[in-house]
Order: sequence, then C-alpha cells, then structure tokens
Amino acid sequence: MQTITVFRGDGIGPEITDAILEILDAAGAQLNYEIFDVGEAVYQKNGEFIPQNGLDSFDKTKVLLKSPITTPIGKGFRSLNVTLRNKYDLWANIRPAKSNPCLDTLFKDINIVTFRENTEDLYVGKEEVIDDNTVIAYKIITKKASKRIIKAAFEYAITHNRKKVTCVHKANILKKTDGLFLSIFEEIAKDYPQIEANALIVDNTCMQLVMHPQQFDVMVMPNLYGDIISDLTSGLIGGLGLLPSCNKGDTHAMYEAVHGSAPDIAGKGIANPTALLLSSCMMLEDLGQQKTAIAIRKAVDKVFADKTCLTPDLGGNASTKRFVQSIIDHLKKDEGKN
Repeated sequence: MQTITVFRGDGIGPEITDAILEILDAAGAQLNYEIFDVGEAVYQKNGEFIPQNGLDSFDKTKVLLKSPITTPIGKGFRSLNVTLRNKYDLWANIRPAKSNPCLDTLFKDINIVTFRENTEDLYVGKEEVIDDNTVIAYKIITKKASKRIIKAAFEYAITHNRKKVTCVHKANILKKTDGLFLSIFEEIAKDYPQIEANALIVDNTCMQLVMHPQQFDVMVMPNLYGDIISDLTSGLIGGLGLLPSCNKGDTHAMYEAVHGSAPDIAGKGIANPTALLLSSCMMLEDLGQQKTAIAIRKAVDKVFADKTCLTPDLGGNASTKRFVQSIIDHLKKDEGKN
C-alpha cells in the first residue's frame, strides 16, 4: 500500500476529491490517504491556506493529489500552486491532451503532451516599479532549468514511443532568454536522432494548433507559453475539465486538475471530476499500478460512450454523484468479467 497526501481544495475541490477517492477505492487502488482541508475556509480558521501538517505530510509521502485551490487576491501567497511548485522544485509540468472519440468535439485524433518548465520565466513573480508610469517584470531563463525540461521531453518521447518533439519559443524577439532555451533544445536534440525535432514561434504555434493540431506530438516550452498552450490544447479535446496534469521534481510529484475551483457551482453537485480522476490515473501509473489506471480509464470511456450520465459541462444533466456511480458500476461489471 502506498500512502499519498490529499489536499481537498476549496470551491468544488472537496466534492471532486471525495468523488475521486470513492472511485479509486472501488477500483482497488493500493493506496492509503492522509487527507487535509486547504484553501479559504482553512485560512479563515487558522490563518493558513495550507496547514503545516499538510506540508509535513507531503514532505513524507512525496506524492500529492491536489484539488483546485482558489488563488487569494491581496493576501496570502501570490499563487498557492506556484508556491507548491517552487517549494518542492516541481520543475516539470506535464499535461497530456488526448481526444476521446465518444465526446462530440470539433477536433479528432488529438494526442498532444505539453512539457512546461515550471519554476522560472515570468512566473518567478519578480516585478519592479520604476516610476509612476513604468513597471517591469523579470523573465528568467537558466541553462539548468532549460536542460532538464527539454531532456525530460525527449526521454518521454523515447519511453512512450513518440515520434516528434516541438520546441515553442519567441527567440526571434527575445533573443537572449528564449534564444538560450532554443539553443539548448537544438543541442539536446542531437542526442536523440531517432526523434524528429522542430521549433516553432509561439504565435505560429497557436495558429497551427487550431488549423492542423494533429501535426503535434510532444511539445516543450518555457513556463508562460506552457500555461497558455496547454489550455489551448485542452480546448481541442473539450476543455479543462478533461485535462490531467502532473508536476514532477527529482523527489516529489503533485497531481492536480488545472481548472479553477468554480465557486459559482460549488455545492450544487454538478461538478465534473474527470480532470482530477485522469490526473490520479497518471499518479497510479507512476506508482506502478498500471492495471488500476487502465481499468478506470476504460470505465470513464464507457460512461462517455453511453452519454446518459454526463455532467452539464459535457452536455448532459447528471449530477456528480450519478456520474461517479456510473463509473463505479462499469468498474464492477468489468471486474466481474475477469
């Protein structure tokens, strides 16, 4: 049994977290949980958005399943997600966008994995007021961070039988920062002659993604572009509610849904837990529980194909509870056949 840390988040976070744990248990995942409430309600109670014992748990387990946490405005951390990534040096953000043939989307056969450098670029949050009319922000790109994310993208391509890695940049304008990232990409690509390597300017990439998205396979880029591009790829497959994500460092890993906490529908029982569920499948695979992850994915596919138990964001009218129960029912049916 593997012990993991769970942050229930706020907004719809607690609802979808409880739903995912129910599915994981029904699927027979070999997991123990250390569960913590985090977010606005915890801050109001004890002045901490993330309780120290929750951080202590993650220090120990090194695996975190995290629901959405509302970013506080004007108080607390500038971003709880960025804080966690920096604190644990979770330098690789991996977001696979794969279309599901059972869902009615504009694009078919999408299978794109975005590798986003997760610790620097403009997200270091270093800004300076020069005078009343001028504010500057620092864009930081280092060789160390660039090398490790680019190498990780190529290694993923090798181990997952991918054929192509695309570097996304703006080196035509940002010749020093993005120029460094691009030059490192070109150098590392030489070590992987079996993988096709190309580079595209970020604005051209956006256009290509909505015209010919099937040309993309694995993509690697600095932090800001990764944030934007991965949201764009989620739109190709039906939205952020379907996009899994993990953040990995050398020692720790955090698996999360990248959509917001959706306070407007919190408590209504209609939230779609798919993104967090698919993120948990990525976690199971990394923990060596591939069979369980496969079983969950198959059950989700069957619910999507059936179309009678979809949540409102997927075009249905089912509650979260009904959606989850349908997945569990399929898990039990498939287990009975084996």
